[in-house]
Amino acid sequence: MTESGSTKARIFSGVQPTGGLHLGNYLGAVRNFADLQDDYECVYCVVDLHAITTWQDPTRLADQTREITAAFLAAGIDPKNAIIFNQSQVRAHAELAWVFNCVARVGWLNRMTQFKDKAGKNREAASVGLYGYPVLQAADILVYLATHVPVGEDQKQHLELTRDIAGKFNNDFGVDFFPMIEPLILGAEARIMSLRDGAKKMSKSDPSDMSRINMTDDADAIANKIRRAKTDPAALPGVEVLGEDGTITEAFVEERPEATNLVAIYAALGREDLRSVLADVAGKSFSDFKAMLTERAVDQLAPIGAEMQRLLDDSAYVDGVLRDGAARARAIADPVVEQVYDIVGMLRA
Repeated sequence: MTESGSTKARIFSGVQPTGGLHLGNYLGAVRNFADLQDDYECVYCVVDLHAITTWQDPTRLADQTREITAAFLAAGIDPKNAIIFNQSQVRAHAELAWVFNCVARVGWLNRMTQFKDKAGKNREAASVGLYGYPVLQAADILVYLATHVPVGEDQKQHLELTRDIAGKFNNDFGVDFFPMIEPLILGAEARIMSLRDGAKKMSKSDPSDMSRINMTDDADAIANKIRRAKTDPAALPGVEVLGEDGTITEAFVEERPEATNLVAIYAALGREDLRSVLADVAGKSFSDFKAMLTERAVDQLAPIGAEMQRLLDDSAYVDGVLRDGAARARAIADPVVEQVYDIVGMLRA
């Protein structure tokens, strides 16, 4: 039984408020958050403390925190069911992170590939916060005694570090306090690429807005972006491009990245496997296929974008969701930190 009395396993996951969400974020994370809320006790966090590991404009950070929250709500996450809040409203995250800073080893952090990727060549100019980002991430998860974390390929190393920290804390203090977090594998995840370059991942940092479908886009914007998406002159392939594992072969991906990407988007939006999609579209022209893709994308995404805009016009409601969620989160997290302080031997008044 979890801290709140629920018998459901508890999930924690978070999204950084460092830019607008796009189709890749929706299919890879936000839609899954909504799917999980009935079967798990879900804690969903807008991780603004993580965001400031690189400099953020304060006004924009607040706006983006509301935008991520609006995306959660518009995608169908029920704030009365799941807990939705922003990280900085729950001080237990930062307090537990400090304890974990004293448990984690420098050698562990030196092996973290994401720091190397984000810091780039000028590592000496990176913030200490960016270096310690994985420790705060471990605290985010463990302060709720979460049992499962939905993970993509790029987060597996961080999850392993979380398990290492939990194990070392338990061993150092002779307790069985923190759980060994398990990854929640949600099946094959579509890799959503740029609409302008099928070899590059869809990204909010791409200077071209035509490279991505934003969660706030309306029907006209979605249709225009799909219509102008890069293609090649050949017809759509059939099931012959699938490997034994049911995914499109690397050879075909390299030869026709844009065709691969648009087919993958169509399949992901419809929750269909690639075999059934390719059997249906084989031999079609891109003009015919884009019409199919536009209809599917507009039907699913345009209502979400409209609801996000409505919510963003009602910032008081969004702020109330975050405030209420933070109170529920503190009710779980604060007692965990108090127990940690007792275990470590800190004198409490």
